[in-house]
Amino acid sequence: MSVMIKMVAERDGAWQRVILDAPPGNLLSLSMVRALNAALDAVTGLAGVQWVTFEGGGGEFSFGAKIQEHAPKELPPVLSETHALFKRLLALPRPTAALVSGRCLGGGFELALACDDILATESATFGLPEIRLAAFPPAASVLLPLRVGAARATRAIVTGQTQDARYWNDAGLLSMVAPQSNLLDAAGNWFDANLKPHSAAALSYAALAARITVRAQAEPALDLAEKQYLSGLLKTADAAEGVQAWIEKRAPRWKNG
Repeated sequence: MSVMIKMVAERDGAWQRVILDAPPGNLLSLSMVRALNAALDAVTGLAGVQWVTFEGGGGEFSFGAKIQEHAPKELPPVLSETHALFKRLLALPRPTAALVSGRCLGGGFELALACDDILATESATFGLPEIRLAAFPPAASVLLPLRVGAARATRAIVTGQTQDARYWNDAGLLSMVAPQSNLLDAAGNWFDANLKPHSAAALSYAALAARITVRAQAEPALDLAEKQYLSGLLKTADAAEGVQAWIEKRAPRWKNG
């Protein structure tokens, strides 16, 4: 397993924890995406798995993408492989969840949205700051409206605002909010109550069946969003300027085109 990922088996292997272990921000770089794919390879080959969860090491879930990889010449393979990972998660024959502490931003938020459930601490924060770089989050543009409705999703995407766990819990996005120091124990209790009593085989088929409608909507929509990003936005001057300004730590100079 990659040094960027740790895997921990709980409950005699029925619960597989996938830990993003690249602090301080657990960036969803191309290397991290490939490490996560390797983790899914490992999980898929295990029998008796009832739950696969994703969490961030070092007190943060993920700060999102590696900005340097979002320069116009670098981005196409990064975006393609990242979206393939999200599609693979939607097709994974296991119930999945994101266990979120700290910040869950950009691509990290998209990773969480590709899971069946999101369990978070009271102090967790979620946001899609891509608009500040003259960008947008393709996967969140598809998945977030399916989870919380178009109006709330659009507000998050076009403003780039960060909101706390209470806000997203009220929106119906979170399955549980736990005290900061107790997320793993709370997640374990949630697993024991909701998944552990059931057949692992039945859970696999049930998880796939429950996602049929979401996948039918999300997969072609994600392809369209990726096309709009690569063939449209990425060809604008502002897309390059947003990344360059961030790298140079200065205010962007938008050309609005």
